[in-house]
Amino acid sequence: MGGRSFSMRGVQGAADRAVQHARAWLLETEPGSRVHDVQLDPRFQHRGVDLLWELASGEVRGIEVKGDRNATRRRYFFELVSNLEKDTPGCFLYSGADLMVYVFLTQGELHVLPLPRVREWFLGRAKDYALKHAFTQTGAIRYTTVGAVVPVRDVAEGVPGVSAVKLKRAAPELPGKPDAQAPTPDAGASNETAGLAAAAPPAATDAGAPETRSRRRTGTR
Repeated sequence: MGGRSFSMRGVQGAADRAVQHARAWLLETEPGSRVHDVQLDPRFQHRGVDLLWELASGEVRGIEVKGDRNATRRRYFFELVSNLEKDTPGCFLYSGADLMVYVFLTQGELHVLPLPRVREWFLGRAKDYALKHAFTQTGAIRYTTVGAVVPVRDVAEGVPGVSAVKLKRAAPELPGKPDAQAPTPDAGASNETAGLAAAAPPAATDAGAPETRSRRRTGTR
């Protein structure tokens, strides 16, 4: 199992750019929808949700975002242990998100994965894939993330509903002012996502793979 070290600044920069690309794609895909950034809300951090996607119909979907800077990778890094030293599970296992938006930043590709289906598919064949260790330095603290390296092709062939698009342009800058009020649950939302929406803060700001980190969490990735 290989290992690689990353600075927190580089990891967070990749995560921020991935979130911007994901937000732009969500809004373009569903005109009239709204995206609420909940990365800094602890109620969403422990559920593995970075964005709430409020559709024009009122349905709300939870989105997990990953950003990968590797220039040649055609593999996903599914985080199984976020902090090996503290024995904390990875977001791939615990996330309550409906979709994982996985952004290959250098390659300019955005992949959309129906997370519950992908997780179920992976768990049935987890032993087929190698594990990789990644190390992140935050000041004097160094922690280890462990994930499975899974070829993009395997997931596309094994899981219905996976899609990939080329990024057309650079992601927009993050706005500096709070977004509109986060959505409330709708009858069309799933039980899991409806619960996420109900816990949403009054306002949110719109706005990761050995090198990915989806939330600003102390000691985790």
